[in-house]
Amino acid sequence: MDPTDKEWAKLTPDEKRQQRFEWALETPEINFASPEAKIAYQTRRQRLVDTYQMKEPDRVLVQQPFGVLPLNWAGVTLRTAMYDSDVVRRIWQKLIYDFEMDTYSGPGVIQGQVYDLIDYKLYKWPGHGLPDDASGLQFVEGEYMTADEYDDLIRDPSDFWLRTYIPRIITAFEPFRNLRPPTSMIEMATGYLIPYSRPDVQKTLQLLIDVGNKISKWQVVTAECSREAREAGIPTAIGGSGARAPFDTLGDTMRGTQGIMMDMFRQPEKLHKAMDVIADITINTAISQANASRGLTVGFPLHKGADGFMSDKQFETFYWPSLRKVILALIDEGLMPSLFAEGSYTSRLETVNEFPKGAIIWRFDRTDMAKAKKVLGDRCIITGNVPASLLSTGTAQEVKEYCRNLIEICAPGGGYILSAGSSVTSAPPENLRAMMAAAKEYGVYK
Repeated sequence: MDPTDKEWAKLTPDEKRQQRFEWALETPEINFASPEAKIAYQTRRQRLVDTYQMKEPDRVLVQQPFGVLPLNWAGVTLRTAMYDSDVVRRIWQKLIYDFEMDTYSGPGVIQGQVYDLIDYKLYKWPGHGLPDDASGLQFVEGEYMTADEYDDLIRDPSDFWLRTYIPRIITAFEPFRNLRPPTSMIEMATGYLIPYSRPDVQKTLQLLIDVGNKISKWQVVTAECSREAREAGIPTAIGGSGARAPFDTLGDTMRGTQGIMMDMFRQPEKLHKAMDVIADITINTAISQANASRGLTVGFPLHKGADGFMSDKQFETFYWPSLRKVILALIDEGLMPSLFAEGSYTSRLETVNEFPKGAIIWRFDRTDMAKAKKVLGDRCIITGNVPASLLSTGTAQEVKEYCRNLIEICAPGGGYILSAGSSVTSAPPENLRAMMAAAKEYGVYK
């Protein structure tokens, strides 16, 4: 059965999720490097699915925060990797054989040429606003949507995105300000198409073709790395699509932090209407992307709902309702929202504990994991909390001991993944190996 089949809609959310698990366990046509690699692949895949089903697998699942660390270990700058796919291929193929891992994550490296061509304004990167030797990206917050534009967004979000918002955050799209609203074409298309005769619009369209070609070449490299990992016996993590909380969509990249905080007091009704519109768009986009790949999870980085950023009342009034709407819709489709609670969510745990067992994955950054286990552990998959600072500056023994303590608290009963609490840009290889050693020594289920 496929999500496009008519019978799919007749399934319950649990049945849909079970079908997605079955897809995840299907072994594609893989030319395994050896019989041992095939067994390792099947063992690791089963461990992953058992964990997501809140069962006790053979041992605790580990997801190491490789990120851009392989570049650091190879002595290659992020800037170099962003412009040389051959370097990326070589480094990530080497990673497959240098580390024992439960799941493989491909290169988390953006294409420098693509970002340069479109002149993307939401980030700075090495050589483009940051020093050439910078190890990461830097988000550039701004008021890319003004306070008086809520009505435009609510009335016709597609038009607002295409002709107002995107031209502000991507220089290459500035000529699209001259297009006509998508909804203005009713029958006769000539008038609607006139703006496409403009040289600046045509230049943008050609640029997008060039960008698409560069992305295709980059995808070939990442696909080759994933294929080699599978042949070596390492499955990729169960994916699907990505999304954001509606409040974060507005607060991160549209109104900005200051703008949305003012809106909470000055125009709360319009803020709520806009978040409802964005919630519907988020639901449709996440489901269509996940269904296209028969995916299981939808990842959410949660930014502005953390403890200390807003009060409990503000969280329950502004942040949670629209996010809850999205989560419930995804669960109904058999998808598992994977919520990355950046910062601390210790004071939010009771509020967010309202979903069916096995439907949600929570990754915690600085949340009290003992409390998270107590409140959520019998209903949700929980993961995270190994500090980036410890991985970066601690000893391997210190990392192993910290992981041992986490395993003892969180692993009983299953549904636990040992992972870092946030991204890591600098850490010695032995500290990531210590995470796996801890799981193999302390995380074996009897």
